[in-house]
Amino acid sequence: MAAKHKLICGLDEAGRGALAGPVVAAAVVLRARHNLKGLADSKILPAAERERLAKEIMERAEAWAVAEASPDEICRINILQASLLAMRRAFEALGLHADSTLSVIADGLYYPLGLPVGCAQVKADALVPAVSAAGILAKVHRDGLMRQLQEVHPQFAFGRHKGYPTPQHLQELAQHGPLPVHRRTFAPVRALLQTELEL
Repeated sequence: MAAKHKLICGLDEAGRGALAGPVVAAAVVLRARHNLKGLADSKILPAAERERLAKEIMERAEAWAVAEASPDEICRINILQASLLAMRRAFEALGLHADSTLSVIADGLYYPLGLPVGCAQVKADALVPAVSAAGILAKVHRDGLMRQLQEVHPQFAFGRHKGYPTPQHLQELAQHGPLPVHRRTFAPVRALLQTELEL
């Protein structure tokens, strides 16, 4: 098959380092010669640019899907395995089958089990457009989830810190205590829960 018809499926996640909320992964399939401009590592893009690109990706990608692993799953199998699980769920949601025309690339050091033959690549979110696109979708989707969480739990500024261990979030945790959406096995949350048990 000519290079211009080669399909690349990128896998990436968002939310690994957060103390609350799910880890979210996305799978995006692009042609090797796609016409999406401005794709980059989601972490360096301004929020408005991520939102714009996410809409364009959803409209113009060959296929895309988003999936999650819950805080409970993160605590049960650890954050690395939960991230890989979310990636596998995102790929499976595409409904694609192993095909010699499809190349699958996951961001990071590890490749999810149970997927067609592919590879993991460090910094693929900055180097491989399909992975960049997946990272953008995962980040935009997760940010939206965290804004919704703030509406339910207004004592936590999830819409601002997105559940990451910022000084503001740590202060909120100390003041209000952990919620069910917090990751119980992560050190700052675990320490507070242990303190509560000892009181």
